[in-house]
Amino acid sequence: MNTTIAPNSHLIYQDWILTETQFNPDQLNYKETVFTIGNGYLSSRGSFEEGHPSEIPATFINGVYDDIPLFYTELVNCPDWLSLRITIDGEEFCLNQGDVLSYKRQLDLRRGFLSRNVRWRSPSGKTIDLFFEQFASLSNLHLLALRCQLTPVDFDGRIQIQVGLNSYAENQGFGHWIRLNQGQSDTNLWLQVRTKSSQIQLGMAAKVTLSGAKGTTEDDSVPGYPAVKLIFQAFAGQTVSLEKLVSVFTSREADEPAQAARTQLSSVSGYDDLLKQQEQAWNAVWQRSDILIEGDSKAQLIVRYNLFQLLISAPWNDDRVSIPAKTLSGLGYRGHIFWDTEFFILPFFIHTQPEVARNLLTYRYHTLEGARRKAAHYGYRGAMYAWESADTGDEVTPRWGTPDDPYGEDIRIWCRDREVHISSDIAAAVWWYWYATQDHEWMRDYGAEIVLDTALFWSSRVEYNVKRECWEIRGVIGPDEYHENVDNNAFTNRLVQWHLQIALNVYNWLSITYPEKAAQLEKQLQITPQRRQCWQDIVANLWIPYDPNTGLVEQFEGFFQLEDINLDDYEPRTRSMQAILGIKGASQRQVLKQPDVLMLLFVMGKLAATDYGVDVLKKNWHYYARRTDVTYGSSLGPAIQGLVAASVGEVELATQYLKLAALVDLEDTRGNAADGIHAASCGSIWMAIILGIAGIQITEDEPVARPHLPPHWQRLKFKLYWRGVWKEFDLKPETEPLVPEIQGFIFDLDGVLTDTAEFHYQAWQRLADEEGFPFDRQANETLRGLSRRESLMRIVGNRPYSEDQILEMMEHKNRYYVESIKTISQKDLLPGVIDFLDELRSAGIKIAIGSASKNARPVIEQLGIADRINAIADGYSVQQSKPAPDLFLYAASQLGLKPSQCVVVEDAASGVQAALAGGMRAVGLGSTQRVGAAHVVLPSLEGIHWSDLQVKLAQASNGTLKDFSSKRG
Repeated sequence: MNTTIAPNSHLIYQDWILTETQFNPDQLNYKETVFTIGNGYLSSRGSFEEGHPSEIPATFINGVYDDIPLFYTELVNCPDWLSLRITIDGEEFCLNQGDVLSYKRQLDLRRGFLSRNVRWRSPSGKTIDLFFEQFASLSNLHLLALRCQLTPVDFDGRIQIQVGLNSYAENQGFGHWIRLNQGQSDTNLWLQVRTKSSQIQLGMAAKVTLSGAKGTTEDDSVPGYPAVKLIFQAFAGQTVSLEKLVSVFTSREADEPAQAARTQLSSVSGYDDLLKQQEQAWNAVWQRSDILIEGDSKAQLIVRYNLFQLLISAPWNDDRVSIPAKTLSGLGYRGHIFWDTEFFILPFFIHTQPEVARNLLTYRYHTLEGARRKAAHYGYRGAMYAWESADTGDEVTPRWGTPDDPYGEDIRIWCRDREVHISSDIAAAVWWYWYATQDHEWMRDYGAEIVLDTALFWSSRVEYNVKRECWEIRGVIGPDEYHENVDNNAFTNRLVQWHLQIALNVYNWLSITYPEKAAQLEKQLQITPQRRQCWQDIVANLWIPYDPNTGLVEQFEGFFQLEDINLDDYEPRTRSMQAILGIKGASQRQVLKQPDVLMLLFVMGKLAATDYGVDVLKKNWHYYARRTDVTYGSSLGPAIQGLVAASVGEVELATQYLKLAALVDLEDTRGNAADGIHAASCGSIWMAIILGIAGIQITEDEPVARPHLPPHWQRLKFKLYWRGVWKEFDLKPETEPLVPEIQGFIFDLDGVLTDTAEFHYQAWQRLADEEGFPFDRQANETLRGLSRRESLMRIVGNRPYSEDQILEMMEHKNRYYVESIKTISQKDLLPGVIDFLDELRSAGIKIAIGSASKNARPVIEQLGIADRINAIADGYSVQQSKPAPDLFLYAASQLGLKPSQCVVVEDAASGVQAALAGGMRAVGLGSTQRVGAAHVVLPSLEGIHWSDLQVKLAQASNGTLKDFSSKRG
């Protein structure tokens, strides 16, 4: 099993399993987002079943929106199905009290299954093991399941568990639910509520089963909170299990949702059967959607994690909903739908789950009336899609935003008025779905109307410039929102040009293939010959700010005249450039929130017919990449940067951008993961891998791969759906891996794992004082990496001593050293050592010590890392010391590995020479002058990760990289 460990967040990354190893209350809310589970119909944030004072619990059902009067429409936080209160002899279990003795939470991506294992000691000293499991059924989208197993460790006692359905769910203080009815019968519960404005009813029912103990049942309900209390006597070592199955329906699917929930629950066979069905359903989904990466365990997990977040937001059976910008995992953006879905997310579904892609696009068909109302409001023809959309398609973007400064001016949000490229983003997505699937019936019945009506909008939105004799689009915002009111944004103009050409092609196709439908739409939308001729004229004469002489696309008219900027001058920073410069300051400079032009070239490059070519891409990459606020600008930027980086051959940089994008939620790199998953970033990661690293391009017939695999990736395997056929891609490096598989690490002790140099110095100094030798710290530095005898002989120099005297002095020095190191402990380990050792062990790497010291074993014991070490080669193991390779060769043999499978970590040139002489790779710690010809040089092990070090070793073996002393992992 391959694993890597994330710093500070206490996360371990395995191929399919995300594990949290410690509970940190400061990370509670962001981890609730990270551990969200769902099935596309609904999702549930990773809140604790027992609750926590700082929690933000939420269950969202896609499409259940309601209004906050005078403010906005938002996705509603539905009743909490998790509620499970455990009391042990009168003390309530909660992680904010008592002692958490052990803790582990795991998200199994392969099964869509969340579990948590806690050993907790109550304030009065009673210890209990609790194991929680939960999942949202993918085989039956209306079902949720929870199991709790309790095992007293050191007591017999009375335990009571209150199980309920909580209708008092709120959206940041606002309650959307009116409570209509509820009931309780034995261990069965049900609840009926309705939203205040949209009048959507919700029914929820629960069935509770207790096994392993005999208990009593009491009704513990209050209005809005049907609940049952189970009370039983528990005994030390005895496990008691409680199962809670929950069914949920709304009036969007059933006329009587409460009755539908109760009826369905009565026919469910049980938790274990439902879990088996869950595993089968997820297996079928992953058969289509998985991306296999060999050689980079961290990339493997984070890619699967981001795809999982998309899959649990997918509307499998509903074409009247879409995927919100924060999925169904948080309150960010109020559950609104942006262009994110069509531009960044839809490609993944088109090529892996086309049925979902069809549903997502049909949502845009059902919201056409809202788009038409918006166009009419602004005085335009056709359909103008809302920048933020909810259930009706009407504009729900707030008109004003509040400043961070309580005395500051409100901020006008111009996106609703000026960020109009979304209409062409949707039309392009419609065309791409049709092109990839050849779903002609859907295009006839739904897609054509979207493409044509939005084309009508553009023919009334463009303006003709008489002086230039061309069409223009003025007063817009492109994807780069640092510049809010610009003319002739290249992304917008080129996409509109393509859109209108698509509209002409679709109209011609309809006229030939489905003439009746063409006639119907022609009449309904008033598509006259004059208007079609206007579209053709706009296609031919819309101004695109592209200079064929330089190959540069100007982001918008006048961008090149803005003040230039060097982002390195502002490092280090923890804020966006707009926050640093201010809204006006950023708009006056060539700094980008996200890379407009690079995104445009990427879109156009998907097809050979519209591709600008790699030379143009490279020129614009070099111009715009260094001006893009990729770390704190838009979360959409890093993966696009990575995609383009791979396309221009910057493979190492591409993988760095990919991880920057993929960890935005997992490690909360922007500090806003508590608001929900960054859905567009999840989708763009798929594009970065498939279209960037795998180099997929659509030819006239089918997708082909032109891969740019990172040197340490041994394999990249995936499927793509293309016109009714599944295309399988199994990509490997053209040559054998540059670095043989590494299975073992051999660490020197002193200066690598701990710093015993001071202890050695004091022992040598004491001996030198006794014998009258000249000795100081500078002389001690020359002894680094030498054996005890060699060190003594260097100190003695030409002074005549017998062998007995030499042995006696060696024994004295050793005694002084042993006395001094009795105080050494784990606190004396150097920074980063424990984390790196644990990371290697989790990845299945064997670990040995290769130290010339004859005291290596007691030092290892006192440092508290003996359980992490598989073998020790010390001063007693071999005759010849470093720079002879014998010590390291012995260590490799003790690990059962070939020398070529081992990496030596040293801090002295003699140790590096020994590693190289033994045919091993060498990592040097310290300066290049001190460690000599190590393959990779690092300042220390602090902040180093195995996946990153693999890349460095691969590049070093390829002769492309030697010194990493200034580049930490």
